[in-house]
Amino acid sequence: MLTWAPIVRTIEQRDLAAHGAFALADDEREGELADVATIALVGLGERRGWAAFSASPEAEDGAADPLDRWSRRVVDGLAAELGARALYPFDGPPHWPFQRWGRRAEPMHVSPLGLLIHQSDGLWRGYRGALAFAERLAVPPVRAAKSSCEICFARPCLAACPVGAFTGAGYDVAVCAAHLSDPAGRGCMERGCLARRACPVGAERVQEPREAALHMQAFLAAHRPA
Repeated sequence: MLTWAPIVRTIEQRDLAAHGAFALADDEREGELADVATIALVGLGERRGWAAFSASPEAEDGAADPLDRWSRRVVDGLAAELGARALYPFDGPPHWPFQRWGRRAEPMHVSPLGLLIHQSDGLWRGYRGALAFAERLAVPPVRAAKSSCEICFARPCLAACPVGAFTGAGYDVAVCAAHLSDPAGRGCMERGCLARRACPVGAERVQEPREAALHMQAFLAAHRPA
């Protein structure tokens, strides 16, 4: 019988991180999830995951979507080893609700930017895939925790965007993408979203320039102005 601790060890052996898990309610087990009882989320973790990707063939072959292709290869291997099914945030449409799953698996909250914020990793928690198990696993309960944003009165994240794409009304994707497409957006493209970087929580987890640039290029490819 599968237990949580060896699953975590197996994920970590692939230089990834287990980012919590949760059990599906009976009424959620329908359609493509009819045979799924537990979902475990997988991410890059600290620096090991990025280092493993950087040394991979996908990172060097010049083809499109290198991180997604690497994630699929590694998480598919994990799923085969653990007897699970792999699910990905980049599949779709329709897309799997990874943001909603994240709030069920970990102490995550919605930040003023609309991104999920983790109590220690800040805005830098990301998911590269999920493992869907037919078994109902005994997983650690999610510890209740207040959002770090509740005691952050300065809200530097909202003031950091050079084009004001983040407001109380939400995130203006078109304004952001237009800025990134312009030479004036070079700083964001090369170093990552300035609003995200302005958050003091998890500052030590800020992505290195190469990683940030890869994510920004992928975002702009999906949202480039016509």
